[in-house]
Amino acid sequence: MNLRFIDEGYRRSPFVAMVLLFAAKSLLFRLFLFDGLTADGILSDLAAILFVLLVCEAIVPARIRGLVYWAVNLLFSLLLFAATVYYAYYGSVPTYTALKALDQVGQIGDSVNALIKGMYFVYFADLAVIAVWFIVARLTGVRIKGRKRIGKAGILIGCALLCIALSGSSVYRAKAIPNELEQAESLGFLNYQAAAAWQSASDNLAATTGNLEELKAEIAALKASYPYRSDGSPANESQSDSFGTAKGKNVIVIQLEAFQNFPIHLSVAGQEVTPTLNELAGESYYFPHVYQQIGQGNTSDAEFMSNTSIYPTGDIAMSTGYSDRVLPSLPRLLQAQGYTAATFHVNDVSFWDRDKMYPAIGFDKYYDKPYYENDHFNEFGPSDEQLYKTGIEKLSELHKRNQPFYAQFVTVSSHFPFKVPEGRGDSLQLPDGLKDTHLGDYLSAVHYTDYALGVFIGQLKAKGMWDDTVLVVYGDHFGLQPDKANAATISSQLGIKYDARLSRFNIPFIVHDSSLKQGQVVKQPGGQLDMMPTVAGLLGIVPDNEDAIVFGQNLLNIDRNVFGMRYYLPTGSFFNNDILFVPGKGFEDGSAVSLETMEPVADFEQYRSDYEYVMKLMSLSDKYVRLLPKRGPEKA
Repeated sequence: MNLRFIDEGYRRSPFVAMVLLFAAKSLLFRLFLFDGLTADGILSDLAAILFVLLVCEAIVPARIRGLVYWAVNLLFSLLLFAATVYYAYYGSVPTYTALKALDQVGQIGDSVNALIKGMYFVYFADLAVIAVWFIVARLTGVRIKGRKRIGKAGILIGCALLCIALSGSSVYRAKAIPNELEQAESLGFLNYQAAAAWQSASDNLAATTGNLEELKAEIAALKASYPYRSDGSPANESQSDSFGTAKGKNVIVIQLEAFQNFPIHLSVAGQEVTPTLNELAGESYYFPHVYQQIGQGNTSDAEFMSNTSIYPTGDIAMSTGYSDRVLPSLPRLLQAQGYTAATFHVNDVSFWDRDKMYPAIGFDKYYDKPYYENDHFNEFGPSDEQLYKTGIEKLSELHKRNQPFYAQFVTVSSHFPFKVPEGRGDSLQLPDGLKDTHLGDYLSAVHYTDYALGVFIGQLKAKGMWDDTVLVVYGDHFGLQPDKANAATISSQLGIKYDARLSRFNIPFIVHDSSLKQGQVVKQPGGQLDMMPTVAGLLGIVPDNEDAIVFGQNLLNIDRNVFGMRYYLPTGSFFNNDILFVPGKGFEDGSAVSLETMEPVADFEQYRSDYEYVMKLMSLSDKYVRLLPKRGPEKA
C-alpha cells in the first residue's frame, strides 16, 4: 500500500472525507432505528453535517484541523452509538437532555452492557482504521501534514449560514409532528437535537409568563368537558360507594420493579409464578387493565406519577427537571391530616436525583442504601428481603406510637437483566425450554419479588398492622426486552396471548383494604396517573378540592377513561376503554389495536376527539408543573 499516496489524498480533501464519513454514519443510524431511508431525511442530515464541519473548517487553525476533525468524528460516533443503545431499550431517540442522566449509568452497568450488540461498534470502524494507519505511518516515517483551507472564510461562513437556513426550515416544519420518532426520522439526529433545544426554550419562556390560577381554571374546564361517566353525570367523588372506606388507615405503597401484569395468575410447569399477588388480587381491588405512562425517568417517573398524578413531560426525568418545585402530592395531603411520610429504596438516594425529588413530593424521611444490610443480591446490593426488613422495623416504631403513616417502598430485585442468585427465596423450577433465557430469567426474578412481598405481608400481619393498613401494589414499567423475547415467542412458550405493546405496557395495580369484604376485579382501564386519585378516594380525599390538581381519575368512580402515554410511545398515543391508539405524523395516519381482542382496529375516526383531548390535557399538565412554585433554597 502506498502510504504517501493516501497521505497526499487525505491532505487534499479531509473535509470531503469527513462529510462522507459523517453521512455514512448517519445512514447507519437511520437503518438501525427506522424502517428505511427517505430523501428528505438524508438531505436534512447533510445540511446539519455540513454546518458542523464548515464551522470547523472556518475557525480551526490548519495545523490542528485534522486532529479536530477526528475528535469531532469520535464524539459524533459516541453519540450515535449511545443513542442506538438507548433506542434499543426505550424505543425512542434521546435528546441532549438525556446527558443529565449520564451519572446514573455506572449504577446500572449490567443493564447497559446487556443491551449492547456487536454490530453497533461499526460506528467506530473508520476510527479503528485511522488508528492503525497512524501507527503504521509513524513507523514508516510518513507525516500527516496540515493543509490550507478549502476556501476563504467568507465563503465558508456563507455556506454555513445556508446550511443553518436549510436545517432551520426542516426543524420548523417538523414542529407540527407530535410523534417524536417521526420527527427524529424526518430531521436526523443532529437537527432533532436542535428541535429539542428550540422546544425547551419555548417551554421555559412560557413558564415565566403564565398565570397558575388561570391555568388551573383552564384545566378544570377541560376535564369537565370529558364524560368520564357514561351517563353524563359528573364524577362526584364523595358520593361513590368506596369513598372514605379506608379513611384514617395507614398506607403502604409498593412499587415493583419491571413488573408486568401477565405473570399474575400465570403458571409454569404447574407452579404459580406469583402466588402472593394471586392471593392478594383475590381479596383486593384488582385492576388488570392499567398501563405504564412513564417518561425518561423510568422508575423515578413512576414514583413521581403515583404520588402526584401529573404527566411526565417526556423530555427529562421529572426528578431531575422539577424537583425544585413544591409538588402537590398524596403525602402532602395526608400530612395535613397528621400522617408522616417515608420512602424506602436500597439504592443511593442521589440515583435519579431522588434526594431532591423526595423533599419536593413532601416525604418527611427517606431510607436509602446505608440503612440496609448488603446481601449482594444484584448490582444494587441489598435484596427486597432486606428492604422490607428495615421497613418493618421503622414502621413498627410508628405503629407503636399510634402515628399514622404513608410509606412507599421501591423494589429492585426484579431489575433487568433479571439474574437471581441461587438459593434465594422459593426458587421457580423452570422447564428446559425456559432455562437460561431472557424470558425464564424474568419469570424467576418476578417470582422472587413475589416471594419477598409475601414475607413482608406476613410480617405486617404478625406485627398487628395488616387490618389498619391500605396496601397498594403496582408495577413501575415493563420488564421484558422486545429484542430478547418477542411477542410470538412469549405467546408460544407460555400459552398466552401477548401483544408487543398492550402486554408490554400492561402493569398490575392492586389495592388491598381490609374493609372490602370480597375482592373485586375492576376492569376499568387506567394508567399510573389514576393511582393517586384512586387511593385518595378510598382515604376520603378529593385532591382537586384540596388545591392539588390531578390529571388522572378515581378508577372506582368512573366507567369511561382516556389517558395519554409518551416517550415509550410517541406523543399523541392514548388508551381509552376500547383501544390503544398510536399516531403517525398525525391522527389520520395512526394505528389502533383493541384492548379486548388485541387485534388491529381499522376504523378509529370516532376516537379523534379523545386524541385531541389527550393532546390538550398533556400540554396543560406540562404547563402546570412548570408553573408550580419553587421550593426555598434551604429545602433544595
